[in-house]
Amino acid sequence: MRLRQGVLVAEDLEGTLAELGEAFGIEPGYRDPGVKVFGLVNAVLPVGDTFLEVVSPTTDDAPAARYRARRGGDGGYMVMVQSDDLPADRARMEALGVRIVWTGELDDIAGVHLHPKDTGGALLSLDQPVPPESWRWAGPDWRSHVRTDVVRSLAAVEIASPHPERLAARWGEVLDRPVHDDSIALDPGCIRFVPGPGERLCALDFEATDRARAGEARIIAGATMRLV
Repeated sequence: MRLRQGVLVAEDLEGTLAELGEAFGIEPGYRDPGVKVFGLVNAVLPVGDTFLEVVSPTTDDAPAARYRARRGGDGGYMVMVQSDDLPADRARMEALGVRIVWTGELDDIAGVHLHPKDTGGALLSLDQPVPPESWRWAGPDWRSHVRTDVVRSLAAVEIASPHPERLAARWGEVLDRPVHDDSIALDPGCIRFVPGPGERLCALDFEATDRARAGEARIIAGATMRLV
């Protein structure tokens, strides 16, 4: 399993994209018309061969709109993990009693979204692309939009919880990965769990191309973006 994509929800899609471009030199590579079924518009920005997506609700009853209303504004929304064996993952979800709220079955990728009440913290998606280096959700020509002058990969996501050790244990169970110091290591990538009010995806770490910039941070769309 590897960390492949983080997702933000923001009221102002274009303003958020402009901030991300100014801060990290990344640009949208795809706007997926298929997210209309979720009451959204979006943009997917490649960061090396990982991705940052920004979604913006177009209807008040969209799940992302309800999530944004509950948390009081913009913020982290979804973590997307690349699976090596999605059928085995689905069997594990059934054994754990984790509900699947959406399923996608295409010729070059399959994915499931898990019910956030059964995982906690954030919406979690498990996706298996074929071939593994591809990523249909980023569109047909995402590689031509890769810009690595400032950042070159999504390195980690951070989820806040009043009980981070409990939430880390649940995600470790769901992902079938060991937990060390309230963190789950992926291949590559990391999911960390930290103390905080409520449960939310609160931060994303990006590997800095210029190592001298490691440690810089900026809040965009309600989430902390860090260079590491």
